[in-house]
Amino acid sequence: MSLHELISYKYIVASIVYSVLGILILVIAFWIIERITPENLWKEIIEEHNMALAIVCAAFMIAVALIISSAIHS
Repeated sequence: MSLHELISYKYIVASIVYSVLGILILVIAFWIIERITPENLWKEIIEEHNMALAIVCAAFMIAVALIISSAIHS
């Protein structure tokens, strides 16, 4: 195995680890928001078809994902 192949594996493993870490942080952040809101977000979005709440949750997830991405890549 050459040095070039070893470096490539290093970057692939780092990408996988950072991806899993980022997804885990995103899930934990969503779980925290789910706990501090008065209603069950998932029930409101799926059963009640609350489009405004779905948009707010999507915006929250995008914002947290951007923050996590910036923190990991800097």
